[in-house]
Amino acid sequence: MAKLWAVAVTDALKADGLRIAELDTSGLPGFTGDKLSGTALLAERVLVLSDLQEKLYANGRSGDRRSVLLVLQGMDTAGKGGIVRHVIGSVDPQGVDHAAFGVPTAEEKRHHYLWRIREALPRAGQLGVFDRSHYEDVLVVRVHNLVSRTVWESRYDEINAFERELADEGITLVKVALFVSLDEQKRRLAARLERPNKYWKFTPADLDERAFWPAYHEAYQAMLDRTCTEHAPWYVVPADRKWFARLAVTELLIDALGRLDLDWPPPKFDVEEQQRRLTQL
Repeated sequence: MAKLWAVAVTDALKADGLRIAELDTSGLPGFTGDKLSGTALLAERVLVLSDLQEKLYANGRSGDRRSVLLVLQGMDTAGKGGIVRHVIGSVDPQGVDHAAFGVPTAEEKRHHYLWRIREALPRAGQLGVFDRSHYEDVLVVRVHNLVSRTVWESRYDEINAFERELADEGITLVKVALFVSLDEQKRRLAARLERPNKYWKFTPADLDERAFWPAYHEAYQAMLDRTCTEHAPWYVVPADRKWFARLAVTELLIDALGRLDLDWPPPKFDVEEQQRRLTQL
C-alpha cells in the first residue's frame, strides 16, 4: 500500500503547543488517505503490532524487564473501549495487562492516589493498557472540586516524577488523549439509548457531565501543558472518526515497540539435540 502518512505519526500527533480549542476532532492529522484506505491499512498494521507485541512478550519470558504502557484518556464515548477491543484485541492476550480506572473503591481511597496505579503497572514483557488513569486525579477531581486547588496543582509535578521513575525502570509510556466533539458525543450517547445491547454502557451521569464540557477542556489543556514531557509525551488523537483513532493508536504502539529494537530471544537449549530427541519419540 502506498505511503499514507505524510509525516511520522509521532510528529503529527504530539501535543507540544496544541490548543484544544483549535483542534478539529474530525481531522486526520498527518494522514493523506480516506476511510477505505485507512481501514485497509489498519488491517495490515495490526499484524505488525501483533508480531512486535509477541516479541516483547517472548523477551519478557526470557528475562527482559522492559514493558510498554498505553494510557488512554478521553471523555465518555471518546472510543477508549473500542481501541482496547479492536487494537489491543488483535494481539496475544497473554501478553496484555489491562486495567480500567473508575471511581476509587473504599480500599483505594485509603491510599495515595498513585497506589492503585502502581498496583496495575504492566509486568515485564507486557503491553499494559490503562483505560483512564492517574490523570483522573487532575481531571475529574479538578472539574468537580473533589480536593482543594493546592492539592491537585501539586499533582502535575508529582505525576511527572512518577512517570520519570517508570521510564527509568524500563516502562515505555504511550499517552493518548482522545477528543470528540460535543455533537459527536451526543450522537454516540443517543446510539447507546437506541440499542438494548448498549444500555449497559450508558449512565445518566454521562449526560450530567456534558454541562462541564468547558471545564473539562480547561483541565485537559492544563494536563497536556504540564505533563507532556520528553520521557512521557502526550499524543492528541481526533476521535470523531473511530477508524482513524484506532489506526493512530496502532501506529503509535508500533513506533514505541519498534524503538525497543526487539528480536526473538535465543533458545536456552541445544536446538539440534532437541530435534534428535523428538525424532526418537
